[in-house]
Amino acid sequence: MTVRGQLFRFALVGAVNTGTYYGLYLLLLLRLPYVAAHVAAFALSMVGSFFLTSYFTYRTRPTWRKFLLFPLTNAANFVITTAGVYLLVDVLEFGSRYAPLIAAAAAIPVTFVLSRTIMLRPEKAGRDAGGPGQAAQAPARTEAEPEPDTGAISVRSL
Repeated sequence: MTVRGQLFRFALVGAVNTGTYYGLYLLLLLRLPYVAAHVAAFALSMVGSFFLTSYFTYRTRPTWRKFLLFPLTNAANFVITTAGVYLLVDVLEFGSRYAPLIAAAAAIPVTFVLSRTIMLRPEKAGRDAGGPGQAAQAPARTEAEPEPDTGAISVRSL
């Protein structure tokens, strides 16, 4: 799949994830201050985003390793959106209901590059493979050769 195709799919997943996040945010906003609602909604929607990103955007098998690294790819998104929400609500006095939508737009390009790096990073052939003086690793898959879809996260992939 081309980078353009991945970007299009990434945008679709982003729209679904943003809707999920925003729905959770509004629900949580009924009980929590806006920053707490933002943090909780962000964390919950990130799990769904991981699976959509794996299966739909990059057509790659989800692994525990990728699942554990995926929050790192969202760290930039989290920082950008959280700073944006704060800036919009407390500094620019926008309403707390719409600030997250505006802040999310600024994070899209950074999140795409980071998620693509994590999700398409070749898996190591073994825990000890690749060191000096050791047997060579199997050739890395290309984007045209997606990982086989086993349908489940594997503990072996850690």
